[in-house]
Amino acid sequence: MRYWLWLIGALALFASAATAQVRLKDLVEFDGVRGNDLIGYGLVVGLDGTGDGIRNAPFTEDIMTNILERLGVNVTGEQSRPRNVAAVLVTATLPPFARTGSRVDVTVSAIGDAGSLFGGTLVMTPLNGADGQIYAVAQGSVIAGGVAARGDAAQVVEGVPTSGSIPGGARVEREVDFALASLPRVRLALRQADFTTALRIEQVINGYFGRGVAAMQDSGTVVLDVASTRASSAAHALSQIENLVVAPGTRARVVIDQRSGTIVMGEDVRISRVAVAQGGLTLRVEETPQAIQPNPFSPGETVVVPRTDATITPEPGVGLAEVPGGTSLAQVVAGLNALGVGPRDMIDILNTINAAGALHADLVVR
Repeated sequence: MRYWLWLIGALALFASAATAQVRLKDLVEFDGVRGNDLIGYGLVVGLDGTGDGIRNAPFTEDIMTNILERLGVNVTGEQSRPRNVAAVLVTATLPPFARTGSRVDVTVSAIGDAGSLFGGTLVMTPLNGADGQIYAVAQGSVIAGGVAARGDAAQVVEGVPTSGSIPGGARVEREVDFALASLPRVRLALRQADFTTALRIEQVINGYFGRGVAAMQDSGTVVLDVASTRASSAAHALSQIENLVVAPGTRARVVIDQRSGTIVMGEDVRISRVAVAQGGLTLRVEETPQAIQPNPFSPGETVVVPRTDATITPEPGVGLAEVPGGTSLAQVVAGLNALGVGPRDMIDILNTINAAGALHADLVVR
Protein backbone atom coordinates (compact mmCIF):
# COMPACT_ATOMS: atom_id res chain seq x y z
CA MET A 1 0.00 0.00 0.00
CA ARG A 2 2.79 2.36 0.91
CA TYR A 3 4.53 1.67 -2.39
CA TRP A 4 1.40 2.53 -4.39
CA LEU A 5 0.92 5.79 -2.47
CA TRP A 6 4.52 6.72 -3.16
CA LEU A 7 4.10 5.79 -6.86
CA ILE A 8 0.95 7.92 -7.19
CA GLY A 9 2.74 10.89 -5.64
CA ALA A 10 5.76 10.40 -7.90
CA LEU A 11 3.56 10.24 -11.00
CA ALA A 12 1.77 13.42 -9.93
CA LEU A 13 5.08 15.20 -9.46
CA PHE A 14 6.30 13.95 -12.86
CA ALA A 15 3.13 15.12 -14.60
CA SER A 16 3.33 18.56 -13.01
CA ALA A 17 6.84 19.01 -14.36
CA ALA A 18 5.40 19.37 -17.87
CA THR A 19 3.22 22.31 -16.85
CA ALA A 20 3.53 25.26 -14.52
CA GLN A 21 4.39 24.16 -11.01
CA VAL A 22 3.11 26.24 -8.14
CA ARG A 23 3.99 25.97 -4.46
CA LEU A 24 1.23 24.67 -2.24
CA LYS A 25 1.31 27.82 -0.10
CA ASP A 26 0.43 29.86 -3.20
CA LEU A 27 -2.60 27.70 -4.02
CA VAL A 28 -4.33 27.29 -0.66
CA GLU A 29 -5.17 29.08 2.55
CA PHE A 30 -4.53 27.18 5.76
CA ASP A 31 -7.66 27.05 7.91
CA GLY A 32 -7.39 29.62 10.72
CA VAL A 33 -4.17 31.19 9.43
CA ARG A 34 -5.68 34.50 8.32
CA GLY A 35 -5.53 38.22 8.93
CA ASN A 36 -8.20 40.42 10.47
CA ASP A 37 -9.31 43.80 9.16
CA LEU A 38 -9.14 46.78 11.53
CA ILE A 39 -10.68 50.23 11.21
CA GLY A 40 -10.58 53.43 13.21
CA TYR A 41 -11.66 57.05 13.06
CA GLY A 42 -9.07 59.69 13.86
CA LEU A 43 -7.61 63.12 13.25
CA VAL A 44 -4.61 64.29 11.25
CA VAL A 45 -3.07 67.54 12.49
CA GLY A 46 -0.26 69.81 11.35
CA LEU A 47 -1.49 70.39 7.80
CA ASP A 48 -0.45 73.51 5.93
CA GLY A 49 -3.91 74.99 5.44
CA THR A 50 -5.15 71.96 3.49
CA GLY A 51 -7.39 70.49 6.19
CA ASP A 52 -11.14 70.21 6.46
CA GLY A 53 -13.42 73.20 6.33
CA ILE A 54 -15.16 72.98 9.71
CA ARG A 55 -18.34 74.43 8.24
CA ASN A 56 -18.47 71.66 5.62
CA ALA A 57 -17.21 68.88 7.94
CA PRO A 58 -18.64 69.45 11.43
CA PHE A 59 -17.57 65.98 12.59
CA THR A 60 -13.96 67.18 12.43
CA GLU A 61 -14.71 69.78 15.07
CA ASP A 62 -16.46 67.16 17.22
CA ILE A 63 -13.52 64.78 17.30
CA MET A 64 -11.07 67.64 17.85
CA THR A 65 -13.14 68.81 20.82
CA ASN A 66 -13.21 65.27 22.27
CA ILE A 67 -9.44 64.89 21.97
CA LEU A 68 -8.76 68.24 23.62
CA GLU A 69 -11.16 67.51 26.47
CA ARG A 70 -9.45 64.17 27.11
CA LEU A 71 -6.21 66.10 27.41
CA GLY A 72 -7.77 68.42 29.99
CA VAL A 73 -8.43 71.40 27.70
CA ASN A 74 -11.92 72.86 28.16
CA VAL A 75 -13.25 74.08 24.80
CA THR A 76 -16.96 74.00 25.62
CA GLY A 77 -18.77 76.83 23.86
CA GLU A 78 -15.70 77.79 21.83
CA GLN A 79 -15.88 78.06 18.06
CA SER A 80 -12.67 77.25 16.21
CA ARG A 81 -12.08 77.33 12.47
CA PRO A 82 -8.66 75.72 11.96
CA ARG A 83 -7.55 74.62 8.51
CA ASN A 84 -4.72 72.43 9.70
CA VAL A 85 -6.74 69.38 10.83
CA ALA A 86 -8.58 66.67 8.87
CA ALA A 87 -10.85 63.81 9.87
CA VAL A 88 -9.64 60.48 8.51
CA LEU A 89 -10.48 56.80 8.44
CA VAL A 90 -7.58 54.55 9.42
CA THR A 91 -7.50 50.98 8.11
CA ALA A 92 -5.08 48.12 8.71
CA THR A 93 -4.84 44.34 8.55
CA LEU A 94 -3.84 42.46 11.69
CA PRO A 95 -1.62 39.62 10.40
CA PRO A 96 -2.03 36.08 11.73
CA PHE A 97 -0.25 35.34 15.00
CA ALA A 98 0.55 39.02 15.61
CA ARG A 99 1.80 39.45 19.16
CA THR A 100 1.36 42.33 21.58
CA GLY A 101 3.82 45.10 20.82
CA SER A 102 4.43 44.20 17.17
CA ARG A 103 3.98 46.84 14.48
CA VAL A 104 1.39 46.97 11.68
CA ASP A 105 1.22 49.23 8.60
CA VAL A 106 -1.83 51.49 8.36
CA THR A 107 -3.57 53.44 5.60
CA VAL A 108 -5.01 56.90 6.25
CA SER A 109 -7.78 58.36 4.06
CA ALA A 110 -9.52 61.74 4.38
CA ILE A 111 -13.32 61.66 4.68
CA GLY A 112 -13.95 65.42 4.68
CA ASP A 113 -13.06 68.15 2.19
CA ALA A 114 -9.35 68.24 3.04
CA GLY A 115 -7.15 69.08 0.07
CA SER A 116 -4.04 67.16 1.13
CA LEU A 117 -2.64 65.12 4.03
CA PHE A 118 0.95 65.97 3.13
CA GLY A 119 3.04 66.77 6.22
CA GLY A 120 0.29 65.77 8.66
CA THR A 121 0.52 63.67 11.80
CA LEU A 122 -2.08 61.13 12.86
CA VAL A 123 -3.16 61.54 16.48
CA MET A 124 -3.50 58.39 18.60
CA THR A 125 -6.34 56.38 17.02
CA PRO A 126 -7.76 53.08 18.35
CA LEU A 127 -8.32 50.43 15.68
CA ASN A 128 -11.29 48.11 16.16
CA GLY A 129 -12.02 44.67 14.75
CA ALA A 130 -15.34 43.29 13.51
CA ASP A 131 -16.22 42.32 17.09
CA GLY A 132 -15.86 45.92 18.30
CA GLN A 133 -12.73 45.20 20.38
CA ILE A 134 -9.63 47.40 20.15
CA TYR A 135 -6.71 45.41 18.76
CA ALA A 136 -4.21 48.13 17.87
CA VAL A 137 -3.49 51.84 18.32
CA ALA A 138 -2.17 53.94 15.43
CA GLN A 139 -0.14 57.15 15.50
CA GLY A 140 2.62 58.76 13.46
CA SER A 141 3.56 60.93 10.49
CA VAL A 142 1.53 60.39 7.33
CA ILE A 143 3.34 59.69 4.06
CA ALA A 144 0.94 61.20 1.51
CA GLY A 145 0.46 59.43 -1.80
CA GLY A 146 0.52 62.58 -3.92
CA VAL A 147 0.85 66.36 -3.99
CA ALA A 148 -1.46 69.21 -4.94
CA ALA A 149 -0.73 72.84 -5.78
CA ARG A 150 -3.14 75.58 -6.73
CA GLY A 151 -3.19 79.25 -7.62
CA ASP A 152 -5.84 81.85 -8.25
CA ALA A 153 -6.77 80.52 -11.68
CA ALA A 154 -5.46 76.95 -11.90
CA GLN A 155 -4.47 73.92 -9.89
CA VAL A 156 -2.47 70.75 -10.46
CA VAL A 157 -2.83 67.41 -8.66
CA GLU A 158 -0.33 64.56 -8.86
CA GLY A 159 -1.39 61.24 -7.37
CA VAL A 160 -3.89 61.09 -4.50
CA PRO A 161 -2.88 63.62 -1.82
CA THR A 162 -5.92 62.86 0.35
CA SER A 163 -4.68 59.35 1.12
CA GLY A 164 -1.45 58.17 2.68
CA SER A 165 0.18 55.49 4.77
CA ILE A 166 2.18 55.09 7.98
CA PRO A 167 4.64 52.16 7.79
CA GLY A 168 4.58 50.41 11.14
CA GLY A 169 2.20 53.09 12.36
CA ALA A 170 0.07 50.86 14.59
CA ARG A 171 1.11 48.88 17.64
CA VAL A 172 -0.76 45.67 18.47
CA GLU A 173 -2.44 45.84 21.89
CA ARG A 174 -4.57 42.67 21.81
CA GLU A 175 -3.86 39.24 20.34
CA VAL A 176 -6.31 37.01 18.48
CA ASP A 177 -6.64 33.70 20.31
CA PHE A 178 -5.97 30.79 17.97
CA ALA A 179 -4.31 27.56 19.13
CA LEU A 180 -2.86 26.17 15.91
CA ALA A 181 -0.58 23.73 17.72
CA SER A 182 -3.52 21.86 19.27
CA LEU A 183 -5.46 21.24 16.04
CA PRO A 184 -5.80 17.51 15.20
CA ARG A 185 -6.66 18.29 11.59
CA VAL A 186 -6.01 21.26 9.30
CA ARG A 187 -8.15 22.13 6.31
CA LEU A 188 -6.46 23.46 3.18
CA ALA A 189 -8.87 25.83 1.39
CA LEU A 190 -8.13 26.26 -2.33
CA ARG A 191 -8.17 29.86 -3.53
CA GLN A 192 -9.62 28.65 -6.85
CA ALA A 193 -11.92 25.67 -6.25
CA ASP A 194 -11.16 22.87 -8.71
CA PHE A 195 -11.54 19.09 -8.35
CA THR A 196 -8.42 18.35 -10.41
CA THR A 197 -6.25 20.67 -8.35
CA ALA A 198 -7.62 19.31 -5.06
CA LEU A 199 -6.91 15.73 -6.16
CA ARG A 200 -3.36 16.61 -7.19
CA ILE A 201 -2.74 18.30 -3.83
CA GLU A 202 -3.94 15.15 -2.06
CA GLN A 203 -1.69 12.94 -4.18
CA VAL A 204 1.39 15.15 -3.77
CA ILE A 205 1.03 15.35 0.03
CA ASN A 206 0.43 11.60 0.39
CA GLY A 207 3.35 10.90 -1.92
CA TYR A 208 5.64 13.09 0.19
CA PHE A 209 4.78 11.32 3.46
CA GLY A 210 4.44 7.89 1.85
CA ARG A 211 1.03 7.24 3.42
CA GLY A 212 -2.50 8.56 3.39
CA VAL A 213 -2.40 11.73 5.48
CA ALA A 214 -4.49 14.01 3.25
CA ALA A 215 -7.95 13.54 1.80
CA MET A 216 -9.88 15.65 -0.70
CA GLN A 217 -13.16 16.70 0.89
CA ASP A 218 -14.57 18.66 -2.06
CA SER A 219 -13.37 20.86 -4.92
CA GLY A 220 -12.22 23.56 -2.51
CA THR A 221 -11.00 21.64 0.55
CA VAL A 222 -8.27 19.12 1.36
CA VAL A 223 -8.08 17.86 4.96
CA LEU A 224 -4.68 17.10 6.50
CA ASP A 225 -4.52 14.67 9.43
CA VAL A 226 -1.76 16.08 11.63
CA ALA A 227 -1.36 12.94 13.73
CA SER A 228 -0.79 10.77 10.65
CA THR A 229 2.08 13.00 9.52
CA ARG A 230 3.92 12.14 12.78
CA ALA A 231 4.89 15.78 13.10
CA SER A 232 5.20 17.26 16.58
CA SER A 233 2.53 19.90 15.85
CA ALA A 234 0.33 21.27 13.11
CA ALA A 235 2.81 24.07 12.51
CA HIS A 236 5.59 21.55 11.86
CA ALA A 237 3.36 19.60 9.48
CA LEU A 238 2.44 22.73 7.51
CA SER A 239 6.07 23.77 7.26
CA GLN A 240 6.84 20.45 5.56
CA ILE A 241 4.11 20.63 2.91
CA GLU A 242 3.81 24.34 2.10
CA ASN A 243 6.71 24.27 -0.39
CA LEU A 244 5.54 21.15 -2.25
CA VAL A 245 4.83 21.97 -5.91
CA VAL A 246 1.55 21.18 -7.67
CA ALA A 247 0.40 21.69 -11.25
CA PRO A 248 -2.99 23.41 -10.81
CA GLY A 249 -5.87 22.58 -13.12
CA THR A 250 -7.64 25.75 -14.21
CA ARG A 251 -10.80 26.46 -16.18
CA ALA A 252 -10.51 27.88 -19.66
CA ARG A 253 -11.13 31.59 -19.31
CA VAL A 254 -10.97 34.77 -21.37
CA VAL A 255 -10.77 37.98 -19.34
CA ILE A 256 -11.58 41.29 -21.02
CA ASP A 257 -10.95 44.72 -19.49
CA GLN A 258 -13.09 47.12 -21.50
CA ARG A 259 -11.55 50.23 -19.94
CA SER A 260 -8.00 49.53 -21.12
CA GLY A 261 -8.77 47.19 -24.02
CA THR A 262 -6.76 44.36 -22.43
CA ILE A 263 -7.51 40.75 -23.39
CA VAL A 264 -6.02 37.80 -21.47
CA MET A 265 -6.58 34.19 -22.55
CA GLY A 266 -5.89 31.05 -20.58
CA GLU A 267 -3.90 28.15 -21.98
CA ASP A 268 -6.95 25.89 -22.39
CA VAL A 269 -9.06 28.32 -24.45
CA ARG A 270 -10.47 26.73 -27.60
CA ILE A 271 -12.56 28.14 -30.48
CA SER A 272 -14.66 26.08 -32.88
CA ARG A 273 -14.34 26.69 -36.59
CA VAL A 274 -16.19 29.92 -37.43
CA ALA A 275 -16.33 32.58 -40.14
CA VAL A 276 -16.09 36.22 -39.04
CA ALA A 277 -16.80 39.40 -41.01
CA GLN A 278 -15.67 42.63 -39.40
CA GLY A 279 -15.74 46.15 -40.71
CA GLY A 280 -16.78 49.67 -39.91
CA LEU A 281 -17.64 53.09 -41.28
CA THR A 282 -15.50 56.22 -41.51
CA LEU A 283 -17.37 59.50 -41.02
CA ARG A 284 -15.62 62.61 -42.30
CA VAL A 285 -16.99 66.13 -41.78
CA GLU A 286 -15.14 69.09 -43.33
CA GLU A 287 -16.01 72.71 -42.57
CA THR A 288 -14.86 75.30 -45.18
CA PRO A 289 -16.68 78.55 -44.36
CA GLN A 290 -16.55 81.25 -47.07
CA ALA A 291 -16.57 84.99 -46.44
CA ILE A 292 -18.68 87.07 -48.86
CA GLN A 293 -17.90 90.80 -49.02
CA PRO A 294 -19.81 93.67 -50.73
CA ASN A 295 -18.33 95.45 -53.72
CA PRO A 296 -15.84 98.26 -52.99
CA PHE A 297 -17.41 101.54 -51.87
CA SER A 298 -20.89 99.96 -51.86
CA PRO A 299 -23.13 99.66 -48.79
CA GLY A 300 -23.34 96.31 -47.02
CA GLU A 301 -21.38 94.12 -44.64
CA THR A 302 -19.23 91.02 -44.76
CA VAL A 303 -21.12 87.74 -44.28
CA VAL A 304 -19.59 84.34 -43.48
CA VAL A 305 -21.42 81.53 -45.27
CA PRO A 306 -20.95 78.04 -43.77
CA ARG A 307 -19.99 75.24 -46.12
CA THR A 308 -19.98 71.63 -44.83
CA ASP A 309 -18.93 68.49 -46.66
CA ALA A 310 -19.96 65.25 -44.87
CA THR A 311 -19.16 61.80 -46.26
CA ILE A 312 -19.45 58.25 -44.94
CA THR A 313 -17.00 55.71 -46.34
CA PRO A 314 -17.13 52.01 -45.46
CA GLU A 315 -13.79 50.53 -44.45
CA PRO A 316 -12.59 47.72 -46.70
CA GLY A 317 -11.88 45.32 -43.81
CA VAL A 318 -11.04 41.71 -44.62
CA GLY A 319 -14.45 40.51 -45.75
CA LEU A 320 -15.53 37.14 -44.39
CA ALA A 321 -12.52 35.51 -42.75
CA GLU A 322 -12.35 31.97 -41.45
CA VAL A 323 -11.03 31.29 -37.96
CA PRO A 324 -10.08 27.60 -37.90
CA GLY A 325 -10.87 25.47 -34.90
CA GLY A 326 -8.07 26.03 -32.41
CA THR A 327 -6.37 23.05 -30.79
CA SER A 328 -3.91 25.24 -28.88
CA LEU A 329 -3.68 28.77 -27.60
CA ALA A 330 -1.13 29.66 -30.29
CA GLN A 331 -3.54 28.58 -33.05
CA VAL A 332 -6.42 30.51 -31.49
CA VAL A 333 -4.29 33.68 -31.31
CA ALA A 334 -3.02 33.18 -34.86
CA GLY A 335 -6.56 32.77 -36.16
CA LEU A 336 -7.80 35.93 -34.44
CA ASN A 337 -4.76 37.92 -35.55
CA ALA A 338 -5.52 36.92 -39.13
CA LEU A 339 -8.52 39.24 -38.97
CA GLY A 340 -6.13 42.19 -38.71
CA VAL A 341 -8.12 44.14 -36.11
CA GLY A 342 -7.15 46.07 -32.99
CA PRO A 343 -7.82 45.09 -29.37
CA ARG A 344 -11.04 47.12 -29.16
CA ASP A 345 -12.55 45.37 -32.20
CA MET A 346 -11.19 42.05 -30.94
CA ILE A 347 -13.34 42.45 -27.80
CA ASP A 348 -16.47 42.73 -29.94
CA ILE A 349 -15.41 39.74 -32.02
CA LEU A 350 -14.85 37.56 -28.93
CA ASN A 351 -18.24 38.59 -27.53
CA THR A 352 -19.89 37.66 -30.84
CA ILE A 353 -18.04 34.33 -31.07
CA ASN A 354 -19.14 33.53 -27.53
CA ALA A 355 -22.76 34.40 -28.40
CA ALA A 356 -22.50 32.01 -31.35
CA GLY A 357 -21.44 29.21 -29.00
CA ALA A 358 -18.03 28.80 -30.63
CA LEU A 359 -15.92 30.06 -27.70
CA HIS A 360 -15.25 27.18 -25.33
CA ALA A 361 -14.19 29.16 -22.27
CA ASP A 362 -15.60 31.35 -19.54
CA LEU A 363 -15.87 34.92 -20.84
CA VAL A 364 -15.25 37.42 -18.04
CA VAL A 365 -15.86 41.09 -18.90
CA ARG A 366 -14.68 43.66 -16.37
